[in-house]
Amino acid sequence: MNIVITGGSSGIGLELARQLSARGEKVFVVCRKSTPELRELSLETLEGIDLTEAGLEEKLKIYFKGLKIDWLINNAGVFGDDHLGVLDPSQLRTQFEVNAIAPLRVTQALLPQLSRGSKIAMVTSQMGSIEETSGGYYAYRMSKAALNMAGKNLALDLKPKGISTILLHPGYVKTKMTGFHGEITPEASAKGLIKLIDQLTMENSGSYWHSNGRELPW
Repeated sequence: MNIVITGGSSGIGLELARQLSARGEKVFVVCRKSTPELRELSLETLEGIDLTEAGLEEKLKIYFKGLKIDWLINNAGVFGDDHLGVLDPSQLRTQFEVNAIAPLRVTQALLPQLSRGSKIAMVTSQMGSIEETSGGYYAYRMSKAALNMAGKNLALDLKPKGISTILLHPGYVKTKMTGFHGEITPEASAKGLIKLIDQLTMENSGSYWHSNGRELPW
């Protein structure tokens, strides 16, 4: 299979790339800047990609032209520690641009390379669940809730094409984004996410899952 992963230079994205390439898949990584860990994997890498730039779609279309994409994993994201009373409007906009708008732009740009049987995975967060929210972190929670809506809409709009979509929470993972605090390792998270994408069908397209296998409430 041909698999495209955004934000695959570190953390969960890197581990997804490592495990998928290890099982024999052809993995393409899209990132702002490569890392020594990514270069060690010797994967096809499209560097210098800013997911908020005006020319994003054109760069993706040119690079992936003619490639049949089996899995598109929109993994790239940013996190800001914002709370009521200290909200920064620029941070709100940045997190919406990267976490919610960019995955939709990437998906639209690569839609010609997706076909019946292709799968789209949106790496979202349990923090985007309105039912399970515990307050704070406004920009991150709001942007991930918006991403959930985008993924649900994609599942409906792409159903006639036979393309399925899944929303995935990786868990509280020990990565740079979390200051290496967390409950699980990137290895365990990636393993759970891959299992869920493997199990994705048109019947459960548009659903929202924790990497531990629990279906999450919206």
